[in-house]
Amino acid sequence: MAQIMLYDTTLRDGTQQEGISPTLQDKLDITVKLDALGVHVIEGGMPGAVPKDTDYFRRVWELPLRHARIAAFGSTRRANTPVAEDANIAALVESKAPICTLVGKSWDLHVIRVLETTLEENLRMLADSISYLKEKGREVYLDAEHFFDGFRENPEYALQCLKTAATAGADYLVLCDTNGGTLPSQIARVVDAVRAAVPTPVGIHAHNDGEMAVASSLAAIEHGATQVQGTINGYGERCGNANLCSIIPTLQVKMGIQVVSPEQLANLSETAKAVGELLNEEVGPSQPYIGRRAFTHKAGFHASGVAKVQRSYEHMDPTLVGNARRVLVSELAGRSNVLYVARQMGIEHLVQDSAQARKVLDSIKANEAQGFQYEEAEASFELVVRRAAGNYQPPFRLEDFMVVVERHRRAAVLQPSDDALLSEAMVKVWVDGELYHNAAEGNGPVNALDNALRKALREKYHEIDKVALVDYKVRILNESGGTGAVVRVRIESTDGEMVWRTVGSSTNIIWASWLALTDSLEYWLLKSIPALAATSGHPSS
Repeated sequence: MAQIMLYDTTLRDGTQQEGISPTLQDKLDITVKLDALGVHVIEGGMPGAVPKDTDYFRRVWELPLRHARIAAFGSTRRANTPVAEDANIAALVESKAPICTLVGKSWDLHVIRVLETTLEENLRMLADSISYLKEKGREVYLDAEHFFDGFRENPEYALQCLKTAATAGADYLVLCDTNGGTLPSQIARVVDAVRAAVPTPVGIHAHNDGEMAVASSLAAIEHGATQVQGTINGYGERCGNANLCSIIPTLQVKMGIQVVSPEQLANLSETAKAVGELLNEEVGPSQPYIGRRAFTHKAGFHASGVAKVQRSYEHMDPTLVGNARRVLVSELAGRSNVLYVARQMGIEHLVQDSAQARKVLDSIKANEAQGFQYEEAEASFELVVRRAAGNYQPPFRLEDFMVVVERHRRAAVLQPSDDALLSEAMVKVWVDGELYHNAAEGNGPVNALDNALRKALREKYHEIDKVALVDYKVRILNESGGTGAVVRVRIESTDGEMVWRTVGSSTNIIWASWLALTDSLEYWLLKSIPALAATSGHPSS
């Protein structure tokens, strides 16, 4: 099969997605990342039409690009306007882009009802614009807008548009499924018809309104298209564009068509995340190939199978695209899940049929029935494993605590706000055989508990204040329970180097918070103090 050109339009078509509005620096940074990925052509935007894009074409030439060429996007000349006097065409020339991509009408409905011109004038617009840019030394790609709809309703005129563009010197005829509703099988038949009628190379530009953009693009390639347009993570107007993060690995891994180097392919997941961060759009967790869940296994027999034979439950090696296998521990898990995750954590001593493995799994199932969830609380899961060992000695143990929340009447009258509330906690904990009794205030009951517990632990573990809580989330699990509902608390913590998550659940929000909070501090102590790790419940620590 012929070499396939990857044409990225994230910086133009992708920015038409609601909520996406990159800065000029964002666009330049994304250009560098797309170039490093190995994209062949990067469409930078619409010079003349968007001031930021005009600035982009002044700055992009300063970048040390190694792989990609830059394309400028614009439309054919206006109806009844000499091409040399058309401002849009002039802006394309002034952009200095070696490639000019022109959007042109190929659906008679649009020519007559939208452009409000004649079919003949539209052909002249195509011919004049392409030939003028070719005279200026540019490569010219025609994006034949709404081509598949136009071909369906008036195939003769749609093909005439392509023939006119080809005669004028177009280097590529890109067939656009602009409304995104054409079936892949229909795409294939139309590409066959175009290739039989016009010798110019063909490209495909598909939108995802019917969730078929990737399939349609691949169908076009299988039938002879040699350029594929799309965006990183499928960004784009309405439902988005064809997702290059799915197209690239499918071409390379499934179809045997190398479009980037193996090293560049292995950087695909990281590139997708980096572009998403720059555009303030997270990568969808269930996105194929690169999403966090793409190679995640939750069911017990899935985890068991993939541990024995990877391809039994995975369609490819996740490391090829820079992703990783994840096995979850939940009420749906089996002992294979427990063993796999434990070994990922460095806990090697668990055996499939051991009493400890069964105890861990039983604990997980019982806790999840009460509202706990360990899928994103790996630190709490590790503590469950440690506690299942008969020799586990926790670094501290609760004796009791008490929390008081008091509202000062006089202060409330003078200043009716949270400042009128006083939260105080008293905590008794055993640390290294000694009972510590401490009290502290806080801006709420959980904060007061945190302060009191740290005050007690600080006596023995001076570096405990390295631990900072960076996220605290409360979720009500059974809303019909009203104020007596079960709540799940998830805490994310860091010491500046590592990040970990813990969970607690109860009908009492303070107790649920205490469970997540103490797991966080206990986990950090076990990870940070070698003497404690020696009694943590498994020798590999």
